[in-house]
Amino acid sequence: MKNCWWKDRIAYQIYPRSFQDTQGLNGERGDGIGDIPGIISHLDDLVDLGVGILWLSPVYKSPDADNGYDISDYYSIDPRYGTMADMDALFAQAKKRDIKIIMDLVINHTSDEHPWFQSSRDPGNPYRDYYIWQPPKNAGSPHSLPQPPNNWTGFFGNEVWEYDERSGEYYLHLFDKKQPDLNYKNPAVTQEVKKIMKFWLEKGAAGFRCDVINIIYKTSLEDGKKSMAVQGLEHYINQEGNHRILRELRRDVLDHCDCFTVGEAVMVDLEAAKLLCDKDRGELDMLFYFEHLEIDRRIARFIPKKFRAKKLFDVLTRWQQGLEWNAVYLENHDQSRIVSHFGSLKSKRGRSLELHKRSAKMLAMLELTLRGTIFIYQGQEIGMTNFDYKSLDELNDVESHNLDNLMKKMHIPKFLRWKWIKASSRDNARTPMQWSAAENAGFSKAKPWLPVNSNYKRINYESQKIDPDSVLNFYKYLIRLRNNSECLRSGDFIPVYADSRIMIYQRTLGTEIYTAAFNFSFKKIKLNKIKLNKKFSALLAAGNGGLFVSAAGRKSADNVLYPWEGILTS
Repeated sequence: MKNCWWKDRIAYQIYPRSFQDTQGLNGERGDGIGDIPGIISHLDDLVDLGVGILWLSPVYKSPDADNGYDISDYYSIDPRYGTMADMDALFAQAKKRDIKIIMDLVINHTSDEHPWFQSSRDPGNPYRDYYIWQPPKNAGSPHSLPQPPNNWTGFFGNEVWEYDERSGEYYLHLFDKKQPDLNYKNPAVTQEVKKIMKFWLEKGAAGFRCDVINIIYKTSLEDGKKSMAVQGLEHYINQEGNHRILRELRRDVLDHCDCFTVGEAVMVDLEAAKLLCDKDRGELDMLFYFEHLEIDRRIARFIPKKFRAKKLFDVLTRWQQGLEWNAVYLENHDQSRIVSHFGSLKSKRGRSLELHKRSAKMLAMLELTLRGTIFIYQGQEIGMTNFDYKSLDELNDVESHNLDNLMKKMHIPKFLRWKWIKASSRDNARTPMQWSAAENAGFSKAKPWLPVNSNYKRINYESQKIDPDSVLNFYKYLIRLRNNSECLRSGDFIPVYADSRIMIYQRTLGTEIYTAAFNFSFKKIKLNKIKLNKKFSALLAAGNGGLFVSAAGRKSADNVLYPWEGILTS
């Protein structure tokens, strides 16, 4: 049996362009874009946090239509981030600190500037079949404009077929038009992916985060059922051909290395997830799903509805108990900052830094007491918030602009479009890391590629490092606690109670028991008025003479949960 070291380590996602611009570190002006030497400069900070795995968002050569997720060369480092020598140094320095690195494997699509795609534009070229080309639906009608091959729509609220004059045909792109989809009905494409994986594993990578990995195989190009969401999905999501490819990659590459994979799965439910990552299936080791972050959203994460703690509780319970092993996360580069999403940045009477700190700590406790491999996103450990954007013009995110255009066609008023996009834009998580109260939050001396959040002078790593009551030091404490407890890492998840405002669960392993309770509201909750088993009430009230941890900083309980407080007892 392979060593499952990835079950016992804390993972940390780095979005390289927003992490650290080293030119700024060295006193030079810099270019406003984070880089690989910048990551190396903070490895000791990550060790101090308790991190044992780094997931790097793409650092490959890219035209940057979608912030690096449009790759033009899988074997080269983009000059914006450094050189291959810098990447080799990162692997070496991380290894010295016993930190494993996983790379972002983006294989549903490439950039349209990749040599494969440029060659494929010639219908007679062998690379033609690396992509999905189709003639117009009305081919042979000389007096009418070309029509797309089918009625599919994309994940960015976009058209998915782009007509290429040179080819006289359309190519498929489920995302941006500069991200043409690969054709996995061609075995040569899978062979190319194996070469890419072997290259990075030999370099020192310890695995891969696999981008949109459950949609890579297109079974059919027939019209899709009409839908308000993504049209045509039924012809490619979770297809058997997809599973076959994942098993082949496992058999021919991954099983020969001490590594792991975590897949990002689009619109996946629990049953589909089991087919992707149950151990005996031989596909992925674990999976990122989205359901827990969409409990207060309609149509994915864009149109809000009321948050209810019980809904979150039910989703977490289903996944915690349903999968053999969970990939546990609350933030990544595609999601809102969790303290802005599920926490509170202000009291009912206005701004309250104390509630921000308390809810950030509560959410840290929630994540770090769940079963699975923990993934923390850069800035989450200091409670970074959504950005205070003033208009769509400030957003870099291609998805946000496409969605605005789509909602405009649906006649949604401008103020409402902006309200929804501002709260959900991927750029909220992509603002530069707030290292200090210095210029540009210590990220760079040059103008950053994306604005720095204006709250960096009061929310930053440097000030929190020396504050024993900070969000950062609370994360460090909980990580140490988790690392020393097999129960918290892999014990059973036992649901206890939930309503619209609070949720309570236990983690158990043998005779070891932890009880966690969370208040997602502005109201003080009297626990003795909740219909709980007396055994649970006693644990919550006093910690049963053992551990008692409070996000509000209390040393003991008094049968209440304060607003936005989490408590953990054993």
